[in-house]
Amino acid sequence: MNRRAFVAALGGAAAWPVAVRAQQNERTRLVGIVAAFTEAEFLPLLAVFRDKMRELGWVEGRNLAIDVRLGRGDFKRMSDDAGELIARKPDVILAQGTPGLTAVREHGGTVPVVFVLVADPVRLGLIESLARPGGNATGLTNFEFSIGGKWLELLREASPHLAHVTFVANPANPNADPFSRFIETSARAAGLDTVIASVRSATEIALAVTNAGRHSEGGLIVAPDSLTTIHRELIIGLAAHYRLPAVYPFRIFPMEGGLISYGLNFPEIYRQAAVYVDRILRGAQASDLPVQAPNTFELIVNTKTAKALGLELPNTLLARADEVIE
Repeated sequence: MNRRAFVAALGGAAAWPVAVRAQQNERTRLVGIVAAFTEAEFLPLLAVFRDKMRELGWVEGRNLAIDVRLGRGDFKRMSDDAGELIARKPDVILAQGTPGLTAVREHGGTVPVVFVLVADPVRLGLIESLARPGGNATGLTNFEFSIGGKWLELLREASPHLAHVTFVANPANPNADPFSRFIETSARAAGLDTVIASVRSATEIALAVTNAGRHSEGGLIVAPDSLTTIHRELIIGLAAHYRLPAVYPFRIFPMEGGLISYGLNFPEIYRQAAVYVDRILRGAQASDLPVQAPNTFELIVNTKTAKALGLELPNTLLARADEVIE
């Protein structure tokens, strides 16, 4: 989707930059958004966020303006966008992912920040604690790194003869290293060979999956990251070509032909983020709002893909799935 089409899809209400005339006697609040996704991935989430904000009394064109900056997997671009947003003096910034929050923090300032999809922000030094984040940022965490063990468990359940695991991760993401260490440790305990494939581009992703396909009884685990999400079609296609079972972090993968995903419900996260943005716009301090940890995960299984890979998924796995794609 090109920029003109994206602006049209938003009804002209959220663009780069957004200029909205408030009604008389009502000040327009500016909410900036920094995200790593492309328009295709982010548009449905933005729609959920806007709907919830409207439900809470914030209407674009009356008392709300939204300035959306999408990095499309380019972390340098996200940093530049964050700097431009801060220069506009927004009332709140919504930052997606660890790269988004890091990009905003690089420019300092005191603008309140609500983050989403950030794994272990305390360990990364982004907040002081979950209960009392301090500073000017709060929000919703992403996965705990221990979920890597769950991804590995699902991969072994789907492919009982699994002998080799390739973990595909973007080293530019600060979470790549702790996820990698956890998966390596879990795989070693299970007697599996492991390769951590560091990828920074579509070319490196293709090479990583191709190399994984050379291993007998191999499988993939794909890290949660905007780069892998943006290039999901490439990953899914190569996994099918090399007949590799794969576990992904987001439902968009099995919806488009991947085998299994286990992760968070993105729309629900953006609804919750809107609640925090609303509270800050009404006077709450980000430092006083506890960071929320995820408590609901969804398991999505694509049985059509399983059949194409020659896998007979156990009934116990299918029975636990929140959604089965046939």
